[in-house]
Amino acid sequence: MNPFLVLTLAVALSMLVIPVMHRWAPRLGLVDMPDPRKVHSAPIPRVGGWGITLGSLVPLSLALRIDPVLLSFVAGALVLFLFGLWDDAREIGHWPKFLGQLIAAAIVVFYGDLYVTRLPFLDAPLPDAAGRAFTIFALVGMINAINHSDGLDGLAGGESLLSLIAFTVLGYLGGNALITGMALAMIGGILGFLRYNGHPARVFMGDCGSQTLGFALGFLAVHLTQVSNTAVSAALPLLLLGMPIADILVVLYRRMRGGMNWFKATRNHVHHRLLDLGFTHAETVVIIYSIQAALVLAAVLLRYESDLAITLAYLGVIVALFAGLGIAERAGWRRRPGAAPRAVDAASGEAAAGTVLGRWLLGLIVAVTLAVMAAGAAAAGRIPRDIALPALGLALLVAVELLRPRLAGALLSRVATYATAICCVYLLTQPPGGRPVAVAGLVVTAVVVLALAIATYLRVAPDRSFSPTPTDYLIVFGIAALAVYGSIDIRSRAAVELVVYTAVLLYGCEIIITRAGFQRLLRVATFATLLVIAVRGAI
Repeated sequence: MNPFLVLTLAVALSMLVIPVMHRWAPRLGLVDMPDPRKVHSAPIPRVGGWGITLGSLVPLSLALRIDPVLLSFVAGALVLFLFGLWDDAREIGHWPKFLGQLIAAAIVVFYGDLYVTRLPFLDAPLPDAAGRAFTIFALVGMINAINHSDGLDGLAGGESLLSLIAFTVLGYLGGNALITGMALAMIGGILGFLRYNGHPARVFMGDCGSQTLGFALGFLAVHLTQVSNTAVSAALPLLLLGMPIADILVVLYRRMRGGMNWFKATRNHVHHRLLDLGFTHAETVVIIYSIQAALVLAAVLLRYESDLAITLAYLGVIVALFAGLGIAERAGWRRRPGAAPRAVDAASGEAAAGTVLGRWLLGLIVAVTLAVMAAGAAAAGRIPRDIALPALGLALLVAVELLRPRLAGALLSRVATYATAICCVYLLTQPPGGRPVAVAGLVVTAVVVLALAIATYLRVAPDRSFSPTPTDYLIVFGIAALAVYGSIDIRSRAAVELVVYTAVLLYGCEIIITRAGFQRLLRVATFATLLVIAVRGAI
């Protein structure tokens, strides 16, 4: 299966599974109740892990050749999903969870035969027994690192997403289909989840999601450095996995130093400490995203450097972070929030000008978004059948929603719109047989105009139904990392174009969806675009 389709299918499945489970959460006991240690004040369903796990494992199993390594990952992820689901519903405690983690890690090590054979600073390979034992320890550690970092809306998912972007880049550069396919599938599952996990979150991922993410990141780190590309530094996982590793190690140290139970949850994670210093929820998440983005970007750039250079780069960032936190805490420093943004008087000339400009910008966003979608369906020289057939199914789904809204529902229509946008960008940026230079220039111009219109609209429009969130900053960080990656070669630039153009077009679709007056127009345009793709692919 095309990697592009893996990502698209993962996003769609994740977005469809989570709302279904949201309705069932109270009956299954999958609800996170507030307590003094947590930052939420109302019950939240713990069902995001369903979307992350099922959304990633299904397309991954369809896309890649099943072998013992892939099968060991799928089996281990399902074990963790089941144990996590048990804990989400019953609060089973840390020892049963450790058992599930050991089983999952052992499946990879002994059935998949994937384990660490080389460590940083050691020239001689590890004995098999030591390598297998270390791998189990490392996988269990990474599972718990992500599990413990899941303390704020979007935090664990965003940290994992940044790491997975780096794995995608490194897998692509190394020509490894397993690394690339697995990372893209997990990215799709997370993107679908983040749609519901932006602050204030409607769902949490729960242990069934966080454990699967930690397991996937650990698996990818071992496979990348020990199997798929042994030329990279053995210390590279420090940068790739970044903040979660440092956070859990510092937390364990503070618990041991304070004579506390190692396994009892406390408010001494880095996100808790930033909140206690007066940073808002969004600011805290963005700060951690920024650090994680810097680390994973360094991982891509320094992948062939020495173990010492990579370790020093990692320690430099982490020591600076925690030293700064410690100094601020001891000094009693607290962030002083700036003046609140001035409310715009609806009767003022400024508000009126903003309204007029906002209407013009909204019209421009609608026109360019629909034009790009139409161009994607019409400009490609040939439509592959593996795109045409799903397009036909989505067209029928949108037709049902247009004719009988109660039978389909707005969510399915939204998913179809997103999938159509991604498909059109793919056909414009990487069409079979290439694309004319004139078309490429027009696409770049349209995307730049759309991006500027969206950015300006978000600044001046009086309607704040669509406003930036930490997830939007996360996407910007990801695009910045990919921009560096795109300077490597022509193939890399084509991949970056696909991601950047898709992000811009999806923002355009999201803005249109939030405006009731344009929703039906977008659905009709989506149906027409899908129908053209399906017909052209069948000819």
